[in-house]
Amino acid sequence: MAKLTPKPLNKKPLNQLLPTPILVFLALILSLLLILFLSQQHLSQFSSPDANDLTLFRRATTHTTTHIFTLIKPKPKIAFLFLTNSNLTFAPLWEKFFVGNNHLFNIYVHADPTTYVTSPDGVFQNRFIPSKPTKRYSPSLIAAARRLLASALLDDPLNQYFALVSQHCIPLFSFQFIYNYLFKNELKLFAHTSEFNLLYPSYIEILSEAENLNIRYNARGENVMLPEVPFEDFRVGSQFFILNRKHTKVVLRDQKLWNKFQIPCINKYYCYPEEHYFPTLLSMEDLKGCTGFTLTRVNWTGSVHGHPHIYTPAEVSPELFRQLRVSNWSYSYLFARKFSPECLAPLMNIADDVIFRD
Repeated sequence: MAKLTPKPLNKKPLNQLLPTPILVFLALILSLLLILFLSQQHLSQFSSPDANDLTLFRRATTHTTTHIFTLIKPKPKIAFLFLTNSNLTFAPLWEKFFVGNNHLFNIYVHADPTTYVTSPDGVFQNRFIPSKPTKRYSPSLIAAARRLLASALLDDPLNQYFALVSQHCIPLFSFQFIYNYLFKNELKLFAHTSEFNLLYPSYIEILSEAENLNIRYNARGENVMLPEVPFEDFRVGSQFFILNRKHTKVVLRDQKLWNKFQIPCINKYYCYPEEHYFPTLLSMEDLKGCTGFTLTRVNWTGSVHGHPHIYTPAEVSPELFRQLRVSNWSYSYLFARKFSPECLAPLMNIADDVIFRD
């Protein structure tokens, strides 16, 4: 009997089985899916609020409490929000600043988890919140500030002012001076609400004119900010502010402007979202409730690549503090930046006799 030999299958290449237009279409779909996946990975790492953020913001803006009504003459508190990507070098100076006032403040620290940040002892111990990576030229700094605001808002209903500072910031006065300066009026409790309402302004710089403002506006592409943010409503100001409780909720409830500001920039060298988002939003929502100026002094003389002047140990002196406190307006600066880490020793040397002697 003859041996049967299997006949080999005639395997045709895929490009012969499918018409060329279909192959092109499939390749296009796969390319688009890959681009979408990679872009989502990039945005989720540096800007877009994930489910945890959205849940936090929602809880912070809808949470109510009634236990503060049981307190006898409750005192409002200042929430100090430290935004950092390196060690809190000036923690000893801040420790001296806070001493004896534990009932009047709370501390919250957002530390970039991609860098190693040591948790100081004392008042900073266990005050680090769940954090995400931050990166310059991206909206991640906005997201980090919102995360700090939400954590502080939810944590303590007595938090009435929210002061954003960095690891390079230092106080220019004693705690009591700053506290009394901010809370000039009596605390008012309204009978038909479930929390405190303070009629205090937010201290945030809001400028409508600045160098290269138009270039910054179009950093994501020409007219990308439209229609939500027309150029005539685009504002700029210091990244560091002191917001009241009302405006903190405005920031956390916002989604419309955030959707625009989280778009990645094409021209990254003119991309400073954190200097535009907060001033633009509050200017559009409640300009009259904002002072329009910041209480954090920054020296832009001789700035390099968008970085302000960094003070060195040789510059630390009583005269420097007298200069830093003075403003062209009818108020005093309460904080200042940037100081190099090496300034800690000379700052501690003059803390009692100069910095904290009002």
